[in-house]
Amino acid sequence: MMQTYQPFQDYDPPAQYQGMRRMKDVYVEMRDGVKLCIDINLPDGAGPFPALLSFGEHNKDLLDADYTASMPAQPSWSHFWFGCIECGDTKYFTSHGYVHVVAQARGAGKSGGGTPLAAFTDHYDLIEWMAAQDWCDGNIGMVGLSNFSANQLMAAAAQPPHLKAIFPQDPGWCYGFFREMNLGGVMNTLFYHLDHLSVGHMSRGIPPELSGEQKALWEKAMANPDYQMYKNIYNILTQRGENDPGGMFYPLLLYPYDRPEEYGPMAQKKIDSIQIPVYTGSGQYAIDYHFHWQGCQNWWKELHDVPKKLLLTGPAHQERPYHSMDMHHEILKWYDYWLKGIDTGVMDEPPVRYWVTGENRWRTASDWPVPETQWTPLYFDCWERLRPTPINPDAFDGSNEPDSFVQMPPTLTNQIQKLRYVTDPLPEDVTIAGPIAATFYASLDSEDTNWFVTLKDLGPDCSDRTGRKGEWEIPALPEKYLTKGMLKASMRALDEEKSLPYRPWHKLTPEAQKPVVPGEINEYNVEVLSVCHTFKAQHRICVEISCLDLPDGANCVCDTEYVPYHICRNATVLHKIYRDGTHPSHILLPVIPKTAE
Repeated sequence: MMQTYQPFQDYDPPAQYQGMRRMKDVYVEMRDGVKLCIDINLPDGAGPFPALLSFGEHNKDLLDADYTASMPAQPSWSHFWFGCIECGDTKYFTSHGYVHVVAQARGAGKSGGGTPLAAFTDHYDLIEWMAAQDWCDGNIGMVGLSNFSANQLMAAAAQPPHLKAIFPQDPGWCYGFFREMNLGGVMNTLFYHLDHLSVGHMSRGIPPELSGEQKALWEKAMANPDYQMYKNIYNILTQRGENDPGGMFYPLLLYPYDRPEEYGPMAQKKIDSIQIPVYTGSGQYAIDYHFHWQGCQNWWKELHDVPKKLLLTGPAHQERPYHSMDMHHEILKWYDYWLKGIDTGVMDEPPVRYWVTGENRWRTASDWPVPETQWTPLYFDCWERLRPTPINPDAFDGSNEPDSFVQMPPTLTNQIQKLRYVTDPLPEDVTIAGPIAATFYASLDSEDTNWFVTLKDLGPDCSDRTGRKGEWEIPALPEKYLTKGMLKASMRALDEEKSLPYRPWHKLTPEAQKPVVPGEINEYNVEVLSVCHTFKAQHRICVEISCLDLPDGANCVCDTEYVPYHICRNATVLHKIYRDGTHPSHILLPVIPKTAE
């Protein structure tokens, strides 16, 4: 049978109800008197029913069942794909015997404001209010992607008695906001681009007066030449946060660091408080902006003693409005089991399922990373080569002369300079699945840079590289971008206790930041985001090292919101990569043996 991208077609019971009853803009009072605005969508039949809650900050009117029915679902390559329409298919849920409640979080849209800290009790209050209604049988789950996913984990940590299971796809913030968003301390511009859609609650006014620590941080940020290079970013700074509708980007500009003393205990408390079944996951599309892909894998790793599943999908985003039937079949399979008590077989399957590009099919595993993984280093060599054996320091092997490139700032060039290291054509298929790390040795003529490490698939290629004319260079080959890692050079300090060979853990604090001494050779350990891919025989594995990415639209905007650029250096920098017998620069790949099928 032909394999397709559709992951789940094995559970698709017939609809039980044809119609839908709706209660729109219902206000529910929280314990502090603030009222949240919600929509209630019910099956057209006699209840009570189990209920699914979508709770988030995004505009509820864009999630309305009538509005989403007015358009076909848009694939990620459509110009009319809008990420915030992600609460799920209301008609599908109600037709299968579930109430679907869509709630607007406090401080957004039609809901009231109030003390932000009180919002952490709103999930509990709303879920328990739902359980007390005559249309609810007391069994409640949650659905929705991204923002709606993060709220599921917050709700589970609050432990409302009637929340029985959650399905958080595209979550984040397991280890804290900064670390999962700004990989290796390199500043991500995603939230700047999201704010163009006004998905956050917008409030603008006269820039406020600042004092004390905030004034000092603001003055330092205003003087940062890297920020000044991006006029759109600098504009947010000049407005002192008033031109930051979501309120997520401006604080990062002032304090571009992790807060382990704050995030660590908060994250651990949330992790320890979750005591219900969790089905998490994301897709390789989130490699482009990091935190969904990182978040689901981090949650999988940290959650213990609860039933859990992990789903890692392919490189194409789920459609918007979020109607994809493949995923909704799995949602139904999960909740029919946990909320209706139907033996759907969902917990009899392997706990991890992941989509492998290159061969375009699903694989399963008992854990993540895959227990059978063979951690395989490939070493940088001269003449753009990537080899399976290290450079021998006791032989005339390799070269002591480093590779180098010079990058000018993007105010002077659109050209991204880079080094690349490429294997010979592979004699057989090679499958990788899991986290990746690059370790290399380098010097700069500047105090800082942003390292980007990109993994690509080149080919197919049956050519030979020889001394014959026309065979001196690797020919131009089709390239498939797979994944990327990054690290701010001054943030290279590792937390040795938390680091693993395949996952370096950088401290990312002001105290750990150490400017580079020009000319000094330093070791850099770069976390490269995990990927699941098969390099087919006669293809080549390619590693590229650069220090810059660029906006793909005018005025420093992105053609696609979820493929953001990063804030890079406003300076010309010489980079030298050492890859000799005493500097074993390499990339560590998670090779999956055929026996792991």
